[in-house]
Amino acid sequence: MTDDDWWRDAVIYQVYCRSFADSDGDGVGDLRGIIDHVDHLAWLGIDAIWLSPTMPSPDVDWGYDISDYLGVHAELGTLADLDELIGVAGSAGIRVLLDLVPNHTSTAHPWFTESRASRTAPRRDWYVWADPEPDGGPPNNWKDFSGAPAWTLDETTGQMYLHNFFVEQADLNWWNPEVRAAFDGILRFWFDRGVAGFRIDTAQLIVKDTRLRDNPRARASDHRLVQLRGQREVFSGNRPEAHAVLRRWRRIANRYSPPRLLLGETFFFDVARLARFVRDDEIQLGLNIPFLFTPFDAASLRDLVEATDRALPAPAWPLWTGSNHDVPRFPSRWCGDDAARVRCALIMLLTLRGTPLLYSGDEIGLGNVPIPSGARRDRLGRDGVRTPMRWRPGGNAGFTGDGVIPWLPIGDDGAASVAEQRADPGSLLHLCHDIIGLRRSGEDLRRGGYASCASADGAWVYRRGAGTLVALNLADHVTSVDDVQGSVAVGSDRARDGEGIGGRLKLGPWEAVIVTLNRSAAS
Repeated sequence: MTDDDWWRDAVIYQVYCRSFADSDGDGVGDLRGIIDHVDHLAWLGIDAIWLSPTMPSPDVDWGYDISDYLGVHAELGTLADLDELIGVAGSAGIRVLLDLVPNHTSTAHPWFTESRASRTAPRRDWYVWADPEPDGGPPNNWKDFSGAPAWTLDETTGQMYLHNFFVEQADLNWWNPEVRAAFDGILRFWFDRGVAGFRIDTAQLIVKDTRLRDNPRARASDHRLVQLRGQREVFSGNRPEAHAVLRRWRRIANRYSPPRLLLGETFFFDVARLARFVRDDEIQLGLNIPFLFTPFDAASLRDLVEATDRALPAPAWPLWTGSNHDVPRFPSRWCGDDAARVRCALIMLLTLRGTPLLYSGDEIGLGNVPIPSGARRDRLGRDGVRTPMRWRPGGNAGFTGDGVIPWLPIGDDGAASVAEQRADPGSLLHLCHDIIGLRRSGEDLRRGGYASCASADGAWVYRRGAGTLVALNLADHVTSVDDVQGSVAVGSDRARDGEGIGGRLKLGPWEAVIVTLNRSAAS
């Protein structure tokens, strides 16, 4: 690994800041809480952390409605705290990525306050404004994420502003060179402070059609979520001109040593469109949305992974994640909170060709938490995937002080915690730690190619590099793999670690192993 492309060998870890660790007893996780747990991340083997939004925000969309791109949300800490986190994490070999939201700002942002003041305001053209139709209706058929019209009338000026998301999130006008210049400055501000890169929110959406043409209707062949909205985002986003913005940012990122990482939220339902963004001159990594929504069965996952492998030929590089702050956690969504299935999923995520991205809690199998109606915070019902990290047994699980009411419920008091699993060598946490260690100790799992192997129904077997074989039995029946010569490096059943395989590899239901092949078999 060279320092310039460290992200190829890395394991990245998403921290939902409000739910990681509360250092000051107000029930909300904060930056100092992350500092206090850098040792956990270092022990686990994490190379970089992506912090969900840390910038000031009214929290209509929990940080994704930014009111100041150059600050830190007061509930999370200060710029000094963020600087300290970058330093402490860096000393442990961990880089820090921030979340950047370029498609829209909060309507409380001073830019928008000025923009809506009058039709001749200096920043009027920083946002997307249009006259309503003569009958008072919106200027076109664009819909926001909920399926409602994506336009809201501003009574002060009699025009409508665009919002692809909540009404309180006004879309920026990326055709305006002043907006582009402002974001150049934002990138440099954070890169100069030592931030290693950005996860870019809705990277594909930022540029809109200048003529505001109607979106075409959804087709029968489109993904079900596209069909639910009834239209394809052809003109309200996904414009080819977005590539120019990302190439501009990549040039800025490349001026730093090492070059800063651009990790895009590329919200497409086919990997061919994702591949147009993951390029030498655009983003280095893109979230694989089709993978997130693929059923947890061997045939479906294998097909999607191999389609991604074909779509991203070298030097392009895939990114794999099973959970994040917007979708149900993989232990619940894929695995039904079944421990054996969770182990299989974790082995898969950490052994595919590409960069794994874990969401905080994945390493202990944290699943979705039911949220009572009176405790809900998020308008879209995503609270159950954003609940606090479980650090130790007890009422508040070590997230915050005893007797403090956390911002979201902790969940089942009997659920596993980091402390309990750290003390158990057979735990999921140790499985995660040991696979990451295996990645670091050899080239196969970091940079080795992917090659699918013959396997029975319900099984998925692949080789990584010259000397490693991964076998997953994602079925309720026993299966076997023939002609395997080697030894189990790590198994979902840790009792199999070190077991010699001299021909037939047997796997029980929902069992997985990583096999180090004998030198003769590997060649």
